[in-house]
Amino acid sequence: MNVAAAQPETVLTDPRSDPRWRQLALGPHGSVFTSPPWIDAVCTTYGFTPASAIRLDWDGQPRAGLAWVPISDIRGDRLSSLPFSDRAEPLTDDQGDWKALVDGIITAAAPLSLRCFDTAVPVGDPRFERVAAAAWHGTPLGGSVEEIRQRLSQHARRNIVISEREGVQVQAHTGRDAVHRFHGLHVGLRKHKYRLLAQPVELFDHIWEAFAPDDAIVTMLAHAGDELIAGAVFLAWGDALYYKFGASRHEYLALRPNDAIFWAGIRWGVQHGARLVDWGLSDLDQPGLIAYKRKWATEQRQIVTLRAGGEHARSSAQAGAMLSELTRLLTDDSVPDEVTRQAGALLYRYFC
Repeated sequence: MNVAAAQPETVLTDPRSDPRWRQLALGPHGSVFTSPPWIDAVCTTYGFTPASAIRLDWDGQPRAGLAWVPISDIRGDRLSSLPFSDRAEPLTDDQGDWKALVDGIITAAAPLSLRCFDTAVPVGDPRFERVAAAAWHGTPLGGSVEEIRQRLSQHARRNIVISEREGVQVQAHTGRDAVHRFHGLHVGLRKHKYRLLAQPVELFDHIWEAFAPDDAIVTMLAHAGDELIAGAVFLAWGDALYYKFGASRHEYLALRPNDAIFWAGIRWGVQHGARLVDWGLSDLDQPGLIAYKRKWATEQRQIVTLRAGGEHARSSAQAGAMLSELTRLLTDDSVPDEVTRQAGALLYRYFC
């Protein structure tokens, strides 16, 4: 073969099962949100069919990739890369590869949306409009546990001491039952604090089923005596540990259970060889959450939401308004929590 004359080729594939996608997702641009188990869990829950474009070198080795999900529902037609993900950078930093991957996906028929770090290659593409921004935080895990502790803010270290003094006990669980127990906290927090519906328990089941075979999911549950007062679900992918879901009971916050869980998560990450704890996305209209994560993080970046195409797409603002009103009604305190939980299972797929 004339290597100099050979040209890269782009193939369409299923990112859930193609080993070439998995190889890219474990590379420097990948994250848990571009990982096959995460894509599979989300798509299985909501009935989506994902697609990916992979750029291959002359010898068939993958060099770049982009995954997306086509969605068609009461809110209109759209493409998401990727739904219900904090971020999903294209798996490349090469402008030429990026153009080859995305050129056939941007159309007038349906808008393409993606979330990525503000340094990712799509940010410089003039076809994309920046429509939102959020904060991201991370804690590198280099050094011993004590060295990491000393790098935390004074506030975080003090709260660790308070939680220990108050007798908060955190246990790491790898079974499905702990995920279900966490989900009960999650539904209550989203309803009573944020007036939002919660993701269905089926999503948590599918996440557990996708990550448990690789020992890549851990649920931290915090107790005060016999009372479950806080919890969090962490996912491992590559050499990072991702804080994905967290919830707590308001009446126990003085015991600092969330701080106890964050500290337990950091120690679990160190024990399992993670180089980073990724604390995920925080909306800019949640300054309290951002301030809380800053206590634990020594890295901060910005995540942006970008959109392109869809000039002729039809979307339903009426459907969006209806979903907002239904959410308001179904999270009212007069509505039983079980009804709110079932409403989340029914409606959450439309929020992407």
